[in-house]
Amino acid sequence: MSNATFSVVCYKSKTLANGEHPLMLRVCKDGKKIYRSLGISVNPKHWSFSKNAPKASCPNREQILKIIIAKQAELQSRVLILNSEQKEYTASTLLKSQSDKFTLKTVGEFYTELIEEYARSERCGNRLIYKGSYNSLKVFNKGKLDIPFSHIDAEWLSKYEKWLRSKGNKETTISLLFRTLRSAYNKAIQAKCARKSDYPFDDYKINKFDTSTQKRAIAKTDILEIKECQPTESKRLYMELSRDIFMFSYLCGGINFTDIANLTAENIINGRLSYVRQKTGKRITIGLCDEANVILSKYENGTNGYLFPILDMGVHKTAQQKQNRIHKILVKVNANLKYLANQLGIEANLTTYVARHSFASVLKKSGTSIAIISEALGHSDLTTTQIYLDSFDNEQIDNAMKNLL
Repeated sequence: MSNATFSVVCYKSKTLANGEHPLMLRVCKDGKKIYRSLGISVNPKHWSFSKNAPKASCPNREQILKIIIAKQAELQSRVLILNSEQKEYTASTLLKSQSDKFTLKTVGEFYTELIEEYARSERCGNRLIYKGSYNSLKVFNKGKLDIPFSHIDAEWLSKYEKWLRSKGNKETTISLLFRTLRSAYNKAIQAKCARKSDYPFDDYKINKFDTSTQKRAIAKTDILEIKECQPTESKRLYMELSRDIFMFSYLCGGINFTDIANLTAENIINGRLSYVRQKTGKRITIGLCDEANVILSKYENGTNGYLFPILDMGVHKTAQQKQNRIHKILVKVNANLKYLANQLGIEANLTTYVARHSFASVLKKSGTSIAIISEALGHSDLTTTQIYLDSFDNEQIDNAMKNLL
């Protein structure tokens, strides 16, 4: 059977009360033509019948073109999906599918819309995660994602996994990419852009990816070495700041880099650090020890509105600008921490995240209640950690943190 062709025509056979002709979607397949109204009309003097398009003189030309392009793209996507699923259709059933509850979309279309929505709502972290997933899938699928979600079955997922491993991706990276893809699939089903009956993750389990084997914490003796060292490498930008950020995170409940970057004077209340964690939306309130206050005092002048010289309120105004800046500085900070670990003979891949794990590990070894520091801090789901920390009063947490140094 041949593919359908479609165009928008000015339907001269019918004249409306306002003297205009309705614009009709014309679908041709197997010698049959079906017409469907677009719900808009145009004065014939503003329509080019040879080009089947509004003339440049048409008053609402841009709006009409936008509607035409969107409808044609919608039909083209539907034809692509039907062809990929090797399903037969007629001009009539093709149009009928547009009026039912489902508007099936390709993987590329849905991902693009999802990423754009995260960008509009300034949820930059989510946008970055789904953008990374989109780019990975696109490279794997030879540069194109004009495939329906039904194309992604257990066999396809298995091939994707083997491809990721062949590229040297670590287990944690593979796990993140698969969890993101599964999340996108679920969102597509919820939005009625994919069918639940095609869902592949009931058969292809992704909890097989082992992400619990990495040991990121370092010993208390290593922490003390980092605390006492005096970085002198003047050519390495942000060297001392890198050390201070690591120690501040360790001393302040494992606060992560993004939250550190966004701290202002308003986050210091009666000698305590109080902030809303961006990842979870949970408020964290924790006592500031003397060592943490010493670090803060080093940067109290000239930090452009923030406690640490990472962001600048006069420069980084949008969520995207902040994210780009934080990512740029984090790369430099982690590179400096790796250099510092090498200089001190610390056998660990030292990053700001190690401070978070070390905070939990050192307190655990000191006999602090696991419930207070939360065993979950060492796992991939760190949201649980914040829920646990929130459930204990400030005095309990402060007493536990006396064991840090």
